[in-house]
Amino acid sequence: MLEAIDLTKNNDHLILNVAFNYGGRDEIICAIQRIIKDSIKPDEVNSNLVSQYLFTAGVPDPDLIIRTSGELRVSNFLIWQSAYSEWYVTSVYWPDFSKEEFRKALDTYAKRDRRYGGISHTVEDNSNHVD
Repeated sequence: MLEAIDLTKNNDHLILNVAFNYGGRDEIICAIQRIIKDSIKPDEVNSNLVSQYLFTAGVPDPDLIIRTSGELRVSNFLIWQSAYSEWYVTSVYWPDFSKEEFRKALDTYAKRDRRYGGISHTVEDNSNHVD
């Protein structure tokens, strides 16, 4: 890990988060506890404030999360931060995840219509459709 940190310490283009012994629920609880400890008034709490109290404060929310091993669950990972992330699921296990597999994930991601919770403009409006 120290070697990886040293090799990438000047990187300012891509952020890769690797979480060890991490839990999203615990992170949110810790954020709430710190907000209370700092005497933040309830009407001052908003999504930006909460984000500032998370372990990932100052780090952009992930655009893409790659889920290896074919599992179709979030597994308590970046629950808050992944609200608008795109997910790529592959049956390949992490130790076998190669550059080629990474390229597949990026190619798939590049074809996505990022809507951030909105509705795609390409979706046909059927609200006035009568059967």
